[in-house]
Amino acid sequence: MEIVYLNKTDASEINVMVLDDEKPIQRTLGRLLKFNGYPYSLASDTNEARSILKMQDIALILCDVNLPGESGMEFIKHVSNEYPETAIIMVTGSDDTELAEAALDMGAYGYVIKPFRSNELMINIYNALRRRTLEINTHANIVNMEKMISERTSELQTAMEKLEKTLNGVIHAISMIVETRSPDSAGHQQRVSDLATDICKEMGLPHDRTEGIRMAALIHDLGKIAVPVDILNKPGSLTETEFDLMKIHPQAAFDILKGIDFPWPLSKIVLQHHEKLDGSGYPHKLRGTMEIILEARILAVADVFEAMASRNYNPALGKEKAVAELIQGRGTSYDADVVDACMKVISTGKYNKIFDWTLQ
Repeated sequence: MEIVYLNKTDASEINVMVLDDEKPIQRTLGRLLKFNGYPYSLASDTNEARSILKMQDIALILCDVNLPGESGMEFIKHVSNEYPETAIIMVTGSDDTELAEAALDMGAYGYVIKPFRSNELMINIYNALRRRTLEINTHANIVNMEKMISERTSELQTAMEKLEKTLNGVIHAISMIVETRSPDSAGHQQRVSDLATDICKEMGLPHDRTEGIRMAALIHDLGKIAVPVDILNKPGSLTETEFDLMKIHPQAAFDILKGIDFPWPLSKIVLQHHEKLDGSGYPHKLRGTMEIILEARILAVADVFEAMASRNYNPALGKEKAVAELIQGRGTSYDADVVDACMKVISTGKYNKIFDWTLQ
């Protein structure tokens, strides 16, 4: 229905229906509406009224309560459900407060008792039509606002998807830097990321937090670009001096990442992923859950397990020793809840083929 802005000059465009089974009342209301410039239709029962509603856009209905067949109260429900932009004023001889309240609760815009005064009724008609106009305009504004919000949300979602795709590409490119310098560790960061992600899901972490851990795991060894290649690729055990040089890689990664405004604390996660709860880790010998963030504690477990269990990482010690390391350090070196979640993930057998355990 077209929005109408009510004023004294546009009454001729507002169709009013009189629904009353008393012919004298119909005539009286018809003359009053005609005198004030409103086109009108007359109906003696709700069947006639329904037919008129199907053929015309009715802005306002002046409706009696007591009608033959369907009552005026029942008709209000019908109009409110099927023609929500049509206003109704009850014009009735029933001087009943409860009935009036019920009519208003059902959606009537007014309740006028017969015999009525012409001015009183016209004021009610004017106010009802004005309220109707405001409600239609408000609804139209809400629809337009919802449409605009939907369009902006869609645009934002598209932009976020592009940004996420770009970010994933950047993270992947960074992760490849380390692998080009240390072929023996190829795939390590990806496998740690997969395992850490599954640990997060097992622990019930929200998606956004899990995504941050996944991203951090993909680049957790970035700082190894500051470690000499001969140490990275050295077969066998490292000397104390060589291991001291290896220990700089979390800090080196932090120094590279700290200036980048990621949606997650990637630099802090990477910096702490070799810290242990008992303070025996590095580079800053942090202690406990208050100093070491949960993301780093999850990454630490996934990293240790993958490094020890995978045949693709040098040196590989196997699943049993990896499990033993985590169980032994559960609650002391490693977060107990994280270790438990990791064990549940591993028990599913998902990583058997990835780590090539079936050959052991």
